[in-house]
Amino acid sequence: MARKKENAVVLSQEKIAEDIYSMWIKTDAAGEAKPGQFISMYTNDGSKLLPRPISICEIDKAGGSLRVVYRVTGKNTGTEQFSQMKAGDIIPVIGPLGNGFPYERAEGKRAFLMGGGIGVPPILELAKQMNCEKKQIIMGYRNEETFLKDEFEQNGEVYISTEDGSAGTKGNVMDAIQENGLAADVIYACGPTPMLRAIKEYAEANHIECYISLEERMACGIGACLACVCQTKEKDHHSNVNNKRICKDGPVFLSTEVEI
Repeated sequence: MARKKENAVVLSQEKIAEDIYSMWIKTDAAGEAKPGQFISMYTNDGSKLLPRPISICEIDKAGGSLRVVYRVTGKNTGTEQFSQMKAGDIIPVIGPLGNGFPYERAEGKRAFLMGGGIGVPPILELAKQMNCEKKQIIMGYRNEETFLKDEFEQNGEVYISTEDGSAGTKGNVMDAIQENGLAADVIYACGPTPMLRAIKEYAEANHIECYISLEERMACGIGACLACVCQTKEKDHHSNVNNKRICKDGPVFLSTEVEI
């Protein structure tokens, strides 16, 4: 289905950690949104034509609103301009885009829900909607600023890792799994490529069904420009080469489908 740009309204905005902001927006995209999808957000700066893909953190279908949690990536960037917006401001968006996590695959199973860095936010709505036998939420942070931890604790068993050891397990999410003796039948993950590569290797070595959400810079966000491709084992019917478009075919893939 083709998506049209709409003028969403900022409902609220707050800073929840260093360079991390949480924004609720009123948007028609909330009606169809699923965990794992994203929206393309445009600045009101004419010099920045391309949108920024931002993962959906929470969905309020009844209220017609979405929550996005994002990192400001530098001065005079689109994300910095987003962070300066306040309630009542207008922000152009397109969405929901991409596919989502197939959380129905976890029914009756033990699940890992894993997020790292700015890959943490999209796991929250997944945790809220997932119905499984055992929900184990494993989050990786840089330091003690464990944003969204309270919300996660309302939706499952939470395990934390930090790079500097200031909270939870010192190390990464794989270290947290090992330290706590955790096991799962299915994995859902979002985060930086090195983290996803380690999770993919762990899942395949232990014969665990695994779904990963890839992060990538995007231009169009709708699959037309082929700027955000990843290497795959099968040929893509669109381009007839061994790749898939992260924005259109993803961002969520079965781990055995992609090479990272």
